[in-house]
Amino acid sequence: MLPGVGVFGTGSTARVLVPLLQAEGFEVHALWGQSEEEAGCLAKELGIPFHTSRSDDVLLHPDVHLVCIYIPPPMTRQIAVNALGIGKNVVCEKAATAVDSFKMVTAARYYPQLLSIMGNTLRFLPAFVAMRRLLTEGYVGEVQVCDVRVYGPSLLDRSYGWTCEELMGGGGLHTVGSTIIDLLSHLIGSRAQRVHGLLRTFLQQSGSICGIRRVTSDDFCFFQMSMGESGSGQGVGGVCCTVTLNFNMPGAFTHEVMVVGSAGRLVARGTELYGQRNGGDGEELLLGDVGWVGPEVRDLLPPPHLRGLGSMVTALRHSFQAHEERRSWAREPVATAPTFEDGLYVQTVVEAVKRSSRSGEWECVEVMTKEPDPNHNLCEALQRNKN
Repeated sequence: MLPGVGVFGTGSTARVLVPLLQAEGFEVHALWGQSEEEAGCLAKELGIPFHTSRSDDVLLHPDVHLVCIYIPPPMTRQIAVNALGIGKNVVCEKAATAVDSFKMVTAARYYPQLLSIMGNTLRFLPAFVAMRRLLTEGYVGEVQVCDVRVYGPSLLDRSYGWTCEELMGGGGLHTVGSTIIDLLSHLIGSRAQRVHGLLRTFLQQSGSICGIRRVTSDDFCFFQMSMGESGSGQGVGGVCCTVTLNFNMPGAFTHEVMVVGSAGRLVARGTELYGQRNGGDGEELLLGDVGWVGPEVRDLLPPPHLRGLGSMVTALRHSFQAHEERRSWAREPVATAPTFEDGLYVQTVVEAVKRSSRSGEWECVEVMTKEPDPNHNLCEALQRNKN
């Protein structure tokens, strides 16, 4: 039996997610929005019977056993931790900071019987599923370089909000770069040890964002990652990853992920996968675009994220359908999904890239193993003043 779902968020991802859930047989019982009006309008549009602007009303809803959280990053940690604490399964987007991510990891470890996964849907995109399999089979030989390019229009909302603020999780690095960091580690089986990055904000004001308000979130980001060797044997020490994100580009969305090795290369362009072996006649199409067969929501998300989201929802159905109890789930269908531990690693890399952009130096990636003292920065400041 499929669990009843409560959705947090009224943005583009939530607007796509609800029809996908309904198409797979899930019943969406409750919707949360930042205002009653916002939640009510979308609930009416999508046929959701209950809406609210109070988070507890969704978490305590008797028919909700799976919570999907797609809200501004500063709010994610509190709702995810509370949901796990009252026995709800959780699928959520990234948090705002590594400290928030660590608190989510702690909650997930405390309730291991509950589903707790991050919502990076690129792992479920068929092109990347096939790419990972071919890398494991040795299609490119020894992996040497990963190169990623994502270009598109501005990520800013029409009015001033969290997307404009770097400290609130806005910007290309946090919004899109985090999904790429997770994807690359998933594909090659190793994590970043050191990073070097450059962030810029070219559009600081607009017609609707003016006066004393300025955009602080990045719209251009370039960073490098020096990857470590995986204990599983899947990764290769010394792999260099380069990522370029540019959200000052009107027109078509560009999403390209290339993995180059000693024997050839694989490249995912949009939702298609291409490959070429050394000495081959040319590039060959390994997996084409089969076309979108889901609900009519294709214009709300870029194709790779839309297709990945659809595949993730299908995996969730298979996971829960295997059990009669609505709260129970099978691990295998969602085994490739990023965990909260993966989310902590990704957020750690994001913060290291930001430090590198400020310092101009390579920065080490050190994932926290215990929650830092909240008074640490204050104590350091007092000590400096004393000296």
